[in-house]
Amino acid sequence: MPENQKTEELKKIRDEILALKESPLYEYRTDNKYFPVIGEGSHDAHLMFVGEAPGENEAKTARPFCGRAGKVLDRLLESIGMDRKSVYVTNLVKDRPPGNRDPEPAEIALYGPFLDRQIALMKPRVIATLGRHSMKYIFEKYGLGAVLQPVSKIHGKEFKGTAPYGEVTVVALYHPAVALYNGSMLEDMTEDFKILKKYI
Repeated sequence: MPENQKTEELKKIRDEILALKESPLYEYRTDNKYFPVIGEGSHDAHLMFVGEAPGENEAKTARPFCGRAGKVLDRLLESIGMDRKSVYVTNLVKDRPPGNRDPEPAEIALYGPFLDRQIALMKPRVIATLGRHSMKYIFEKYGLGAVLQPVSKIHGKEFKGTAPYGEVTVVALYHPAVALYNGSMLEDMTEDFKILKKYI
């Protein structure tokens, strides 16, 4: 699909989410003058990162991973010589849950199909999940439910899933925020990122 067509389709997704009054997060977004966070990066990226939900900085700017966790993500990408502009970064849930709480099952069910459409448009060869909620969603969506374990057991490993457009490699990674609470994890996370180097 041509780049301009992808851009138009992504704008449609954005506009639908902006008007998503049935979302339990809609009022919280509008009351706080927040924005939904659709995604950012190359629409032709081979590699897509999927986080869980936007934090406050993200909701204020409509940009994914632009706060402290985003700086960790940038650092991890730099460690393998990968430019953030060459990948696509998004979240499973597109609106900020109050108080940065975990997304609820009903919210995941409502926003998941928008992520499915983004993936179908961009057809990434690799999907790297950041955190347990996006990991569970992506693994179950692409036929990997049988190998699903806690992220602490399967982080940094490749799994071959089946997407509507063909085979997709799925890699479960720790959420970058983990390094903010436990600096000693950064070494493990940097090691995990090395598996992505071959997809540059």
